[in-house]
Amino acid sequence: MPINKDEFRHVDYSWDDAAVEGLSPVEALVYRSNILGDDQRITNTGGGNTSAKSTEIDPLTGKEVEVLWVKGSGGDLRTSKPENFSSLYMEKLIALQDIYNSADEVGVKTQIEDDMVAMYRHATFNLNPRATSIDTPLHAFIPYKHVDHMHPNSVIAVAASKNSKELTQKIWGDELVWTEWQRPGFDLGLKLQQICRDYPNAKGAILAGHGVINWANDNKECYDLSLDIIEKAARYIEEHDKGEMTFGGQKYATLAEDKRHAVLAEVLPFLRGLVSGEKKLIGTVQEDDTILRFVNSADAPRLADLGTSCPDHFLRTKIKPLYVDWNPETDSVEKLKELLTEGVAKYKADYSEYYEKCKHDNSPAQRASSPSICLIPGVGMVAWGKNKSESRVTAEFYNCAVEVMRGAEAIDEYAALPQQEAFDIEYWLLEEAKLQRMPKEAPLARDIVVVIGAGDGIGKETAFRVAKEGAHVVCADLRGEAAQKTADELTAIYGQGIGVAGSGISGCGPAIAAEVNITDRESVKKMFEKVTLAYGGIDKVIVTAGVFLAPGQAGMSNDQQFDVSFAVNVKGGYIVGTEANELWKAQGLKGALVLTTSVNAAVSKKGSLAYDTSKAAANHLVRELAVELAPLVNVNGLAPATVVKGSTMFPRDRVIASLTKYNVEFSEADSDDDLRDKLANFYAQRTLTKSPITPADQAEAAYLMVSGQLSKTTGQIISVDGGLHEAFLR
Repeated sequence: MPINKDEFRHVDYSWDDAAVEGLSPVEALVYRSNILGDDQRITNTGGGNTSAKSTEIDPLTGKEVEVLWVKGSGGDLRTSKPENFSSLYMEKLIALQDIYNSADEVGVKTQIEDDMVAMYRHATFNLNPRATSIDTPLHAFIPYKHVDHMHPNSVIAVAASKNSKELTQKIWGDELVWTEWQRPGFDLGLKLQQICRDYPNAKGAILAGHGVINWANDNKECYDLSLDIIEKAARYIEEHDKGEMTFGGQKYATLAEDKRHAVLAEVLPFLRGLVSGEKKLIGTVQEDDTILRFVNSADAPRLADLGTSCPDHFLRTKIKPLYVDWNPETDSVEKLKELLTEGVAKYKADYSEYYEKCKHDNSPAQRASSPSICLIPGVGMVAWGKNKSESRVTAEFYNCAVEVMRGAEAIDEYAALPQQEAFDIEYWLLEEAKLQRMPKEAPLARDIVVVIGAGDGIGKETAFRVAKEGAHVVCADLRGEAAQKTADELTAIYGQGIGVAGSGISGCGPAIAAEVNITDRESVKKMFEKVTLAYGGIDKVIVTAGVFLAPGQAGMSNDQQFDVSFAVNVKGGYIVGTEANELWKAQGLKGALVLTTSVNAAVSKKGSLAYDTSKAAANHLVRELAVELAPLVNVNGLAPATVVKGSTMFPRDRVIASLTKYNVEFSEADSDDDLRDKLANFYAQRTLTKSPITPADQAEAAYLMVSGQLSKTTGQIISVDGGLHEAFLR
């Protein structure tokens, strides 16, 4: 009997009749999909799929035809739009059964089953370019208008229990039919078609080790049914919850937050180096009560070793996580590093053994063997991925796996998929084809780039430039609000990404802000700790922050001007470089440091004594750091000249003073931008190229120096000055 929707405790009922009124069939499907995907308890990011069958006008014949709309390959229900759904002629999809049945060998994992996926394109309605999902036949062959296939933690807990068949009958009675584990595909679609024939009153099926699929002839009815199924499973688990004895009770105590973060700040770069042996990875930290209860528990080692169940989960979390049996109360951080070193090495060996044991003659080559999930008692979980979005998804999926294990252990005994079945999903040729369709990674997609001075001018332009190449950007500035503004603008452009996971700053997207005073070592340390907790380490650091003090500015004496100029322009770069080097050494990964100097370092002139000499010292600092940080880190300098646009070094009063000094005509009514343009054009006439120098010009050079294209260049100064022959380095 259905539960009253007003009494749901474990899902949010979000259906609004007014929101659906007047929508087309596909728009109504999108609405249902979005509200299902918006609740993590219903399905995970990118997981599950929905469909609707509607009558459409065939653009070729003008006649009515039945069309299946189903979430396409790689889509996400929460964020889906109409263009994320494939559309296929139902008549042609049904006709594919004849082709399938004519093969010499049919059934799960047969060649004909895989071959059928390529045939779906021939059933495409209205030239829809969206790639079809492997799950398409599950929706097509169920003779109902609306179908939901979800991955709710509570239902998977039942599906992944040792006695899942008996539990299915106990919880849902004849509403749901239990089916044994089988990977998705054409054959499973046919089995579901037969279930509908054999059990005409059934409303869905439990897919053992996988999830649930249910159906109805009404859009809202299908949504209501999905939630009812999940609510019943969650209530059953709640009734059998083991309380303090969940996962066998707590073996270890959680460290206080400040101690956890201190451990993570020291360990994350080291761990990133261990797991990034094949390709660099980006980290996400999860340290909420739910994950800490698991990693601290007596049963965590046993359950972690069993691995995950739902195919969506282990495609990212791999066959199992790395659990490190570290005692947070008695063991040192150095001991943790030893355990991680041993653990990662053993994990890689075990993964290679798993691959060799389970591979087929036509299996794709072995992928990276490092763990994508690391579990540390007292501290939490660290998830790794090729970028921040992917690592957040990986963390989310293991969060789901933990909840599945909790539920299964509460009502029965958790049972993971056999290794061969897991391998046949992980290295399925169709999954490999999906990976091959992924867009090529951007040059800096796996890099964490810290840009200091990102609040405006050259620094802000540089932050945008490296973000364009896929970098995870730390927008650092003395002015926290300016740094945050840049980070917010970048996130608005590139999006937060998918995946609903990450604790605190580690739940961030492609850009974060950090307030920093580079003349204060503690402030710089604090900034790098924040970066480490957010992303797991660093790769490139670009310092554009600097100061120019005109004689008499701010009432400073010449001595004070020297102190401030050298503190910011020289000592600041030294502090940043030496602190960053601690992370680079811990990671053991190649890095790059760019310090912004100035062409003034090579040109003697009146009126900028403190600035020019500090920049000359900065030039030599580049060379000294190149020697000190070699061979792991390349250190180079960027020497701009007269970058007026967007620079805080050229406030209105200084621009007017310069225009007056050089007898350039202007009006007091001119805007700040107009005044800066006049001064920039004047300066341009003194160069060989006769072109104004912009922040974008400097950003391009900064990007070049961290892009890897100059990997054999270190200790050099690159001038971007339009060609000032007085500044030619000799």
